[in-house]
Amino acid sequence: MSNLSRYAFGIALTAGLLIITGAFSAAQAPSPYTVLSREGRRPLAVRSINGQEMFAVEDLARLFGFTTREDTIAGGLTITFRGQTIVLSPGQELASVAGRLVSLSAPPARDGREWFVPADFVNRALAPVAGTRIDLRRPSRLIVVGDIRAPRIAGRLDVQGSLARLTLDVAPTTAHTVTVEGGRLMIRFEADALDVIFPAPAGPDLVQNIRLDGNNAIAVDLGPRFASFKSSDLPGERGGSRIVIEIVATTTEPAQPGQTAPPPQEAPSLLELSPTGGLRSVVVDAGHGGGEEGARGPGGAVEKNVTLGVARRLKAALEGRLGVRVILTRDGDATVGLDQRAAVANNNKADLFISLHANASVRSSASGAEVFYLSLDEYGEEAARAAAAPGETLPVFGGGTRDIEVVPWRLAQARHTQNSAALARAIEASLRARIAMSPRALQQAPFRVLVGANMPAVLVEMGFMTNPAQEKQLSSEDYQNAVTQSLFDAIVQFRDSRLPAGAR
Repeated sequence: MSNLSRYAFGIALTAGLLIITGAFSAAQAPSPYTVLSREGRRPLAVRSINGQEMFAVEDLARLFGFTTREDTIAGGLTITFRGQTIVLSPGQELASVAGRLVSLSAPPARDGREWFVPADFVNRALAPVAGTRIDLRRPSRLIVVGDIRAPRIAGRLDVQGSLARLTLDVAPTTAHTVTVEGGRLMIRFEADALDVIFPAPAGPDLVQNIRLDGNNAIAVDLGPRFASFKSSDLPGERGGSRIVIEIVATTTEPAQPGQTAPPPQEAPSLLELSPTGGLRSVVVDAGHGGGEEGARGPGGAVEKNVTLGVARRLKAALEGRLGVRVILTRDGDATVGLDQRAAVANNNKADLFISLHANASVRSSASGAEVFYLSLDEYGEEAARAAAAPGETLPVFGGGTRDIEVVPWRLAQARHTQNSAALARAIEASLRARIAMSPRALQQAPFRVLVGANMPAVLVEMGFMTNPAQEKQLSSEDYQNAVTQSLFDAIVQFRDSRLPAGAR
């Protein structure tokens, strides 16, 4: 480049002018991008110019709210966004963004009165001055704006005989559930949108199709040979995770046209699938609700919202990763009586009852999580007799007898106090590895909500809502995820401790 050319280039940058050169290639119509933001989904048209994907500056200005000024003498354009200026040099794949030079994949181009910039202008030039995240994702043709939760998911499907293995690499790790609904396997994520690369379907008699269902779910259309599935979570790379779903085929071939299929056999109850000592169902109790807000923090956060948030996360983790049935005593802002909460667990024959709360204190400095199990000291010998009492044998309609437990409501927990203590110890140790604990982290207390639970039961105070710093933690996604993971790990440890050695 001559000295004169260098001088002209410097003037162009200083004046903030955009000078465009370059001719259009044959017009093509690539598929549009989708801009995801809190305002919703909006399409962004794309033009192919000289083999490069380009966005119209006018379309970007309408979406992001920046202004443009054309210099008719120099034939350029200045872009101003949030008080910052973006300048491009003539015929150069360079941009001056708030005084810093960045490279682009192609120089800008002009068609009539319309200006076009390469697609990477969005993340390389616009994002640094936007004041919020702008993430260009070419493979999925998405532009994610702001705090939208849109995890990247890459899928792979391997089919071998009667087994199909669907592997989903998710980044970042995102809470999810896996369920079977009407001939489909539904994988739902706690996200605003999904950025998915789907595997090609294979083995149509087992997996017919894999597709998006709404904004935050993947649907796996199952074939006629589907029999069951197993889902497990594994650690992934760079803060991500891997979901592995094994889809198992029935051992018999589907009936051919003209043949009479054998009558279906009744599937065994889900509650009978786990080995003795295993987990089949868990009741998670989100403390308070409705008109009972519970503890309120100085910043306005309330206990009932924190407990429901963690309860939903724990339900998703247990169902999606262990395959157990999870019942919430409330899944919304409803008032539920103390005895009714334990009754939900008893009526569903739950194996565990976990009640979630946030603490309060007149001392704003009080902090840390605490775990409680029930104290029956006030009942003395009566509690001991209830714990040792055998079940009663009653006649059953149609002949035979059935052993049932008849225990006074106030003593229902008596025969489970040792297991409740073991569960409480496992939870306390697991929480301690991730969050701050109170000086009295493990305690016994006569909590009414635990009294009537006829299974191992604990109450977890996840922190002090009245502590300003801990109020912010309790309301944060990171803290709630840490509590959820701690509870999940403790439940797995407790389950494994009760399994026979050969079944672990």
